[in-house]
Amino acid sequence: MKAVILAAGYATRLYPLTLNTPKCLLKIGKQTLLDSLCRKLEAVSKVDEILIVTNEKFFGRLESWRNRVSLRCPVRVLNDGTTSNETRLGAIGDFNFLIRECKIDRDVLMLASDNLFEDALVEFVKFCETKRELVSVGLHDIGDPKLASKKFGVLEIDASGRVVGMEEKPEHPKSGLIGMGVYFFPRNTLRTVAEYLAEGPAKDAPGYYLQWLHGRVEIFGFLFKGLWYDIGDLNALEEARKIFGEN
Repeated sequence: MKAVILAAGYATRLYPLTLNTPKCLLKIGKQTLLDSLCRKLEAVSKVDEILIVTNEKFFGRLESWRNRVSLRCPVRVLNDGTTSNETRLGAIGDFNFLIRECKIDRDVLMLASDNLFEDALVEFVKFCETKRELVSVGLHDIGDPKLASKKFGVLEIDASGRVVGMEEKPEHPKSGLIGMGVYFFPRNTLRTVAEYLAEGPAKDAPGYYLQWLHGRVEIFGFLFKGLWYDIGDLNALEEARKIFGEN
């Protein structure tokens, strides 16, 4: 299984902290976001390589991080060649870039690099394996659906965990279950990424790709426990640092 971390955004909502530092290298508590994600990934025995996609601006910083870090499995940092927020490929564009560049023909465990969560990934992967060749997505229960309005991808699931409804940043959410930037894509679905992009829809938020995919394959949701933060802006970063410590 290949692990993919999407880290090619420019994090403009976190300026000035991210003017010269990628969001994933911001420290929360005693470690960076990227350190936290990679430690969780290395606990998944089936992961044999971690692929991190970034941009031209932050490639050097992430290569320096890679040279310092010590992990069980190898890590590769790839440069998507973009130089600004206006020219970025977007999350799904970068996923397609990795599939082509690395010739991925294995199951993929994909994470957004601005994710901070307490729960381990091991149980999520076990859940995915029970679904064999189906897509799975990590969920967080935000509680009141109104809190998800216009902010997150909202999903509805049945008793078996099958996704029966999905909306990206809806004005009136039907559920308090939101996608938390953790995805499992079996190898048989990877070809659909290029198909999706060829149709010309949104290339950034993975939720739009999942909505498109939902009409083609079954998708299952797995509910994570514990705290979760989407470090998308300065307020979220400040709140997370209050919980986990400044440094």
